[in-house]
Amino acid sequence: MAASQQTAVGPLVGAVVQGTNSTRFLVFDSKTAELLSHHHVELTQEFPKEGWVEQDPKEILQSVYECIARTCEKLASVNIDISNIKSVGVSNQRETTVVWDKFTGDPLYNAVVWLDLRTQTTVESLSKKIPGNSNFVKSKTGLPLSTYFSAVKLRWMLDNLRPIQKAVEEGRALFGTIDSWLIWNMTGGVNGGIHCTDVTNASRTMLFNIHSLEWDKELCDFFEIPMNILPNTCSSSEIYGLMTSGALEGVPISGCLGDQNAALVGQMCFQEGQAKNTYGTGCFLLCNTGHKRVFSEHGLLTTVAYKLGKKKPAIYALEGSVAIAGAVIRWLRDNFEIITTSEEIEKLAKEVGSSYGCYFVPAFSGLYAPYWEPSARGIICGLTQYTNKCHIAFAALEAVCFQTREIVDAMNRDCGIPLSHLQVDGGMTNNKILMQLQADILHIPVIKSFMPETTALGVAMAAGAAEGVDVWSLEPEDMSTVLMEQYEPQIQATESEIRYATWKRAVMKSMGWVTPSAPENGDNAVFSCLPLGFFIVSSMTLLIGARYVATLQE
Repeated sequence: MAASQQTAVGPLVGAVVQGTNSTRFLVFDSKTAELLSHHHVELTQEFPKEGWVEQDPKEILQSVYECIARTCEKLASVNIDISNIKSVGVSNQRETTVVWDKFTGDPLYNAVVWLDLRTQTTVESLSKKIPGNSNFVKSKTGLPLSTYFSAVKLRWMLDNLRPIQKAVEEGRALFGTIDSWLIWNMTGGVNGGIHCTDVTNASRTMLFNIHSLEWDKELCDFFEIPMNILPNTCSSSEIYGLMTSGALEGVPISGCLGDQNAALVGQMCFQEGQAKNTYGTGCFLLCNTGHKRVFSEHGLLTTVAYKLGKKKPAIYALEGSVAIAGAVIRWLRDNFEIITTSEEIEKLAKEVGSSYGCYFVPAFSGLYAPYWEPSARGIICGLTQYTNKCHIAFAALEAVCFQTREIVDAMNRDCGIPLSHLQVDGGMTNNKILMQLQADILHIPVIKSFMPETTALGVAMAAGAAEGVDVWSLEPEDMSTVLMEQYEPQIQATESEIRYATWKRAVMKSMGWVTPSAPENGDNAVFSCLPLGFFIVSSMTLLIGARYVATLQE
């Protein structure tokens, strides 16, 4: 978005948004919520083995510094004084795990990303330790035991990486999610950096008690995690420390929220029952449950939504998490190579206007909510000789919408009151076909804000409202009016239900590809002949598969 040509009159607030695929820094006018300038940097992901996803913590940190510097230069070029930036908030990809040396400041291993699947055997081993009649892990954390969360990633690191084991033994190791890594470095690093996290990020580690809002000794003992490596827990809106370098040296960091929680705040879902869905690398639907911790019976997570001040109460949410949403578009671009830019997916889908019976289940990292099925892998089914890349593109967009429908259905059953509409945000919401498909498949209106950067806006609001900063009012009467675009269902409910039922059949076919007794890379050559455990199921598969097996036997 182009920067304003007029000098801002209100105090400004900056927002770091550190995501899985990119880092952004954005600056808002606290009085109008206008986005004045921003800069973004794409990040690389490393896939050292099938199912492993890593990132370089130093690259992530450098991308933050670069985004801040470039944004400040853009502001200066239009005569906006950067000394008007009164605070900075940090929003981040959640669960991604970093361990570093507090004396050298160096990461002891790459960041293990939330999507990573290497910990499945760790999860299976830990599951056997939980009494069958008392899942104290879920009752304390609101989370199922899964590869998704930080504790099992950290347990894997401690079991398998000698440099980390040695650093823990010698008292040199610090653990954190990405927010902790960034804030520690931005507030001084080895020279007095603040080792902290907020309650939203802490609640995604599986080490945090969401009732007492503290690290839990029983959980830490269960995962065998030493508590002295954990960051201090804070609210989502308070001054954690001051930036110690760069153009914003001396500016307080005063807001911290996991990215999906920040989007909930940015969508202004402050009332119980309000919900939003963010379409990013994954898809994340959060519903505000107020002061109540609602435990799902349909595969959703209970999590801390936000805590906007030291003395403010914690607000909770039900969450449905989908691992692969925007990531499927990136996969079609980088791996399948049927598009050269992510934006082309809309053009391809528009050419056909239907998948013509083709269904795509992008379970590259297993299935998250509501199934929590790590054995699933991606499939495309319903192929015929008529199917082309346009139909696959359309099916990929439909897959995002069907996964959201599954989460909405689970949330409606848990809450007892069906959602009357769905507020949406995230980069994928610029795709008009996706938004219309979502309205059709849910059969309720989909409401999109004209302010696409709701994650950044949410953490900027938290930072600007912090005690000692006080430049952003969160009172309802002071909130800026946000323009919305609404998509209404355009197909009959019966058609929507038929398509959804067929999708559910496809999901069932995606399960059970990986089992402990059948490794993903090895004996079963047919299942490993395509990348990422991906398998195409069609009316032609049986013949092709038989010929492939015959070739192997020769």
